[in-house]
Amino acid sequence: MLIFRHMDGGKIASPEQMQVWMQQTMDWLASIGAQGKYDGRGNGLVFDNARVVHHNKTVTNGPFGEIKETLGGYVIVKAESADEAAEFAKGSPILQGEGNTIEVRQLAREDGVH
Repeated sequence: MLIFRHMDGGKIASPEQMQVWMQQTMDWLASIGAQGKYDGRGNGLVFDNARVVHHNKTVTNGPFGEIKETLGGYVIVKAESADEAAEFAKGSPILQGEGNTIEVRQLAREDGVH
């Protein structure tokens, strides 16, 4: 899984720039798909009306307003290793934003095997 961490791009980019980024992202995903490595699942995460539930059961507006970066979305790729997934991540247009990162994580299977 590739997890996108970034600031809310809608607040720092024009609608035209967001459209360019979206097309670049679609092209990037198509290139992974052409290799048979894109799972087809993934999505952006909306910032509006988000909530954070804390260990003491208090609820605050989210996501994590006190930090600079948030989870912006994710995609699932079929990689043979974390290194291969990281190579896919290097091509993401999300990395055009200063300070943006992509976290590579393996999904746990239902049988508990990773």
